[in-house]
Amino acid sequence: MAQEVAVLIRCQIPRARATALAATLAVAVLALGACDSGSGDKETKSATGKGPSVVAPGKPGEPARTLSAEEAVKAAGDDTPNSADFRYAELMIEHHKQALVLTALVSGRSASTSVERLSERISAGQKPEIGAMEGWLKNNGGDKRTESHDHSAMPGMATEGQLKKLRAARGKAFDALFLDLMITHHQGAITMATEALADGNNVTVEEMATDVVAQQTVEIDRMRKLMT
Repeated sequence: MAQEVAVLIRCQIPRARATALAATLAVAVLALGACDSGSGDKETKSATGKGPSVVAPGKPGEPARTLSAEEAVKAAGDDTPNSADFRYAELMIEHHKQALVLTALVSGRSASTSVERLSERISAGQKPEIGAMEGWLKNNGGDKRTESHDHSAMPGMATEGQLKKLRAARGKAFDALFLDLMITHHQGAITMATEALADGNNVTVEEMATDVVAQQTVEIDRMRKLMT
C-alpha cells in the first residue's frame, strides 16, 4: 500500500532556492504517485484529494500551506514579474546611475587613496548591474512600459544642492562629504532591495536584489571605517 508523501520545505532556504527545491520535490512526488496509482487505496490521497502533498512555507508571519503535487509544480514554476519587480528594476537603474555620478567626482578631489579605491570598486560593481537590469527589463517587456517615477524621491538620493556642494569640495572635506552621501545612498538601495524581496515575484529580480543587499552592506561597513 502506498503512503502519503509530505515534504516540508524549510523557511530558512531563500525563496529562489526553495522554489527550485519545491519543483524538484514535487516532480518526485508525482512520480511516486504514478508508480502507486494502481492500488486505488483512498489512504494514498492527500487532504486535497489529488494525490501526495507538499507542505510549502508561507511568507513571514503566514502559515504553511499544504499543496497537491500538481499545485506545487505550478507554484514552483510561477515567477511571472509583478509591478514590484518592474518598479525595482526601473528605479534601481536610476539609483545606480547617481552612484556613478558620485564616484566620478572622486578623482582629482579626494585626499585618500582608500576612498579612491572604494569609489572605483563601487563603480565597477554597479555598471554591470545597470546593464543586467536594463537587459531584464527588455527581455520582460519593461522597456515598453510608460509608467513614470519621481526619481528624486527614492531613498538615499543626494539632492542637487548636495551634489553641488560635493563638486566644490576638495581634500578631506570632500572625502567626509562623499562618504556621508554614499553611505546614505547605499542605505537607500538596501531599503529598495528589501522591498523588492518582500513584494516581488520574479526569481531573477530577487537574485539581483539579494546581491545589492549583500554587496552594499559590506561597502557601508568599509565606508564607516574610513570615516573614523
